Amino acid sequence: MVKSWSMNSVPTIPPGEGAGSSASPSFRPLYQQIKALITQSLQSGEWKPGELMPSEVELAARFKVSQGTVRKAIDELAAENLVVRRQGKGTFVATHHEERAHFRFLRLMPDEGVPHHPDNRIIEVKRIRAPAEVVRLLELKSGDAVVYIKRLQSFDGAPTILEELWLPGQIFKGLTAERLVEYKGPMYGLFESEFGTRMIRALEKIRAVGADTVTAQYLGVPEGTPLLCADRVSFTYGDRPVELRRGLYSTAQHHYQNELS
Repeated sequence: MVKSWSMNSVPTIPPGEGAGSSASPSFRPLYQQIKALITQSLQSGEWKPGELMPSEVELAARFKVSQGTVRKAIDELAAENLVVRRQGKGTFVATHHEERAHFRFLRLMPDEGVPHHPDNRIIEVKRIRAPAEVVRLLELKSGDAVVYIKRLQSFDGAPTILEELWLPGQIFKGLTAERLVEYKGPMYGLFESEFGTRMIRALEKIRAVGADTVTAQYLGVPEGTPLLCADRVSFTYGDRPVELRRGLYSTAQHHYQNELS
């Protein structure tokens, strides 16, 4: 099973292309070019996560296009969770600190009751030389360092998710177990606010596995118990992979949920 959220690449408007230019099959529609320029501004940090963006009228004047063209670009950015529209307030840069974003990447839902946040126990954090698989998936160089994190997540006291994470060491310098323990918000919120790295989309592969001895001890299940194993690569702006995460899910009281449209 594979699910992904897509984001287009980030080109620039070719010289001479504007609202009044004739259509050409070699270029994308104008609204997509405006979308790409807005995405460049998001990537460069011109507008920070959670910050109010210029109005559609202001953006239309800036790019010398119609307000309708800007609105169509913003529509796609909102559909891709890069921006958030708030009625009567304007358009804001999306942030992982928003409540609505917390369950975008956590797809494990309780069989009964409402979704809620797990309790985290950090087992291990260390800098290591990236294993070959991590080098390949995160597009690193052989010998590069990564930050390795192992943690256990519990719902209502029941251990449910055992996770391993690998993060590029160059980006996540200074990330320690102490910082993860003291931080009370979502992990992606920490990555966003303190390391300038926002997760834009993810590619996740899911398969069934049996709990090995160590995993069974952490999750409190018999060895060989069926678990869901989810391997996720998360990407930031420019489709740059910045996280590899492997989660082992106990589904005794939870299920994996994905909305298809």
